[in-house]
Amino acid sequence: MSGPGVGFEYPSKEVSWTKRDALLFANSIGATADELHFLYELDPKFAVFPTYPIILTFKGTTQDVIDFYAAQQSVTIPGVPDFDPTRVVDGQRLLQNFKPIPATSAGKKFEIRTKVLGVYDKGRPGSVVDTQSDLVDASSGEVYTRVISSSFYVAQGNWGGPKGPASVNYPPPKDRQPDVVFEHQTTPETALLYRLNGDYNPLHAHPAPGKKMGFGGVIIHGLYSWNWAAHGLLKHLGGSDPANLKEYQARFASPVKPGDKLVTSVWKTGQKQDGGWEEVRFEVKVDGGKVCLSNGRALIKTDAAPKGKL
Repeated sequence: MSGPGVGFEYPSKEVSWTKRDALLFANSIGATADELHFLYELDPKFAVFPTYPIILTFKGTTQDVIDFYAAQQSVTIPGVPDFDPTRVVDGQRLLQNFKPIPATSAGKKFEIRTKVLGVYDKGRPGSVVDTQSDLVDASSGEVYTRVISSSFYVAQGNWGGPKGPASVNYPPPKDRQPDVVFEHQTTPETALLYRLNGDYNPLHAHPAPGKKMGFGGVIIHGLYSWNWAAHGLLKHLGGSDPANLKEYQARFASPVKPGDKLVTSVWKTGQKQDGGWEEVRFEVKVDGGKVCLSNGRALIKTDAAPKGKL
């Protein structure tokens, strides 16, 4: 596929993490005391939660707070407008796991290598930038994870670019109840904890950016909801074994505000690929309100799970 910006490669970005980073991430997305392999560094099966690499494009190598806006402004994609990073929200994320993530990056040099897959003009609502980001061992070239991201730049369209291809959708079944339901009550502190992983977008801490963008104030990271749902799927269907999650994706359909209750409904499709990977579909709603994560799909090695509410 060709088009404005397609194939443009960002400069490689060195990334690193410690066991403490892994512990913080697991705590912030809802891991529980019966999952000590995510929460206790001396557990013999200690592991990094498999969606952790999603945070590394924000974190880089630092252990300190990052100026989110300055980091977003560092590189301009040639051939497309210079979009305003203070008015960007997540569109969709797909993560693919190829190799287990080491407990720490120590002793190796890891990089995030990102290229543009497409830049699309959606008219008055805004523009979409699709990218592919690989977590790579710089010395061997091995790819550990791949993240396909869509970022939506609010009210930054009408520049004459292509509209983009039709989306591929994975709707949940309409003819039966979900196999598993799990929920979580967020608090005013939920996003304030999650942001310490390295995603310091002010939209999730201070009301001013959210008011400017029409959200009325602070909203919770879309990636918090995304990672929280991934944890629930793995715990309830995959035995909390990080090796049991191969692919995971969801679309960010509407914002979540601090204090909202999240409810995830999950359907096992029974469709299995080579290796025993079962396709699972899901959606996340704000209790009593809108769907906030749609197009949910994962490939999981599923364990027996009871039906009903968990």
